[in-house]
Amino acid sequence: MPEYVSSLQLAGAAVLTLAGVVWAIVVIRLLRRFRAAALRELPAAHLPFLPPQRQAGPALEKVELTPAEQDAFAGLIRRLGDH
Repeated sequence: MPEYVSSLQLAGAAVLTLAGVVWAIVVIRLLRRFRAAALRELPAAHLPFLPPQRQAGPALEKVELTPAEQDAFAGLIRRLGDH
């Protein structure tokens, strides 16, 4: 403890720091709770910032490899597996 700081000043700083941390935690919890409640009350049509959701996934793409490409790919995998 520094010589020029009294015990009362040190205790006061500790209390103020603790009060600030507790205040921040309470404010964050309240903001999260009220934001979640407000979002639950709004129907999906009132959320223009969300893009429309597709009902199905994207179409699958498939490319057939020639035998030479399959051999080259297998060789690449073997080389990567050796390292």
